[in-house]
Amino acid sequence: MALYLSKELENEAKIYVWRIEETEQQLLEMTSIPDEELEELTFITSEARRREFLATRALLNEVFEEKVYLGHHENGRPYLQNLAMEISISHSKEFVAIILHPSDSLGIDIESLDRDFSAVERKALSEDEIEDLGDRNRTLQLAIYWCAKEAIFKRMSLSGVDFAEQIEVERFTPHEEGTIDATFTYKDGNEVELELEYMTFENHVMVWLVD
Repeated sequence: MALYLSKELENEAKIYVWRIEETEQQLLEMTSIPDEELEELTFITSEARRREFLATRALLNEVFEEKVYLGHHENGRPYLQNLAMEISISHSKEFVAIILHPSDSLGIDIESLDRDFSAVERKALSEDEIEDLGDRNRTLQLAIYWCAKEAIFKRMSLSGVDFAEQIEVERFTPHEEGTIDATFTYKDGNEVELELEYMTFENHVMVWLVD
């Protein structure tokens, strides 16, 4: 019942990961939750989603000495209401991960390797990316593709993004950790080059933007 991982990046960003081992009641008892978040919690019908919600708050309480208030923009992007700090959040059934930066918007995504990624290949990859898929470590490669595209999507904070057409991940060989390059193409044709890093742990993969 504590912080699982913390990582400081060269670009001043910090990553924190919480392993969700507590019951919903334990998380409620150990966590100081603002009233508006408690109200939001009452509308969540899934117990697993409530635990993810509470674990996110537990992680925020662990990271910040003062109480922070978490809000969401209309597009769902999270922000800290009372602190000048950019934040991105991701969670699986077992982990919650956040990335923080003093000023730059970044993105992070975490997924269990037990997930079925077959739909990712069909719907989220370009023809070139599908051709780059290997037979070895295929699930890990698909997971990295998906997490990378999700992290970029969160960073760009735009609606109606076509993952296959607008987010292109350069060819890479999956390892336990590494870096990958990607390109985001706006609908007007302008492009942004992006660099990401990834790591694996406890049958999960986590990918985050470094610029």
